[in-house]
Amino acid sequence: MPSIILASASPRRAKLLQQIGLSFSVRPADIDETPEPDETPEHYVERLAREKALAVAGSSPECLVLGSDTSVVLEGKILGKPTDPADARETLVRLSGATHQVMTAVALATEGQCQSVLVITEVCFRKLSTAEIEAYVASGEPMDKAGSYGIQGLGGIFVNELRGSYSAVVGLPLQETAALLAGAGYPVWKNWPRSLESQTL
Repeated sequence: MPSIILASASPRRAKLLQQIGLSFSVRPADIDETPEPDETPEHYVERLAREKALAVAGSSPECLVLGSDTSVVLEGKILGKPTDPADARETLVRLSGATHQVMTAVALATEGQCQSVLVITEVCFRKLSTAEIEAYVASGEPMDKAGSYGIQGLGGIFVNELRGSYSAVVGLPLQETAALLAGAGYPVWKNWPRSLESQTL
């Protein structure tokens, strides 16, 4: 079986791959993430996932290289990581009581070829009070998160409804990732332990 490389420095993506029993190495891709003129969020997210995978696969063509990118989108606009606490606060005010999209693309590159899938999940926030926004910003959690929140962390209490893939909102759509790997001859389930007793919960 070929080796798997995760072309991302995201600890959340690494944890998700570990969750489904994969062994892999991490080699973050160094690419220009500047949006192209008039580029849609959908195209931007999938393009970056593909470019990350291909950038690393260029030096390891015999490996299976996974690239991924996630953007939080509100009213057609990408909400990036906050530049400072004030920016995080402003973003959370905009998300309060609104429905936004989380777009996550995953790409698999091997032997000069690249397959990718885009997953769009709708996330509905309840109305947030000023006090809890201030407390959340003060916690520091929003500062390295697209859209200024982490659904897998403290920010999970803000989500009123989710339509789509939870793991994609965290950073990697597991079902689609497993399907890409299976299509490349690497079914994830073949690496699962034979006994649940061998797993650490």
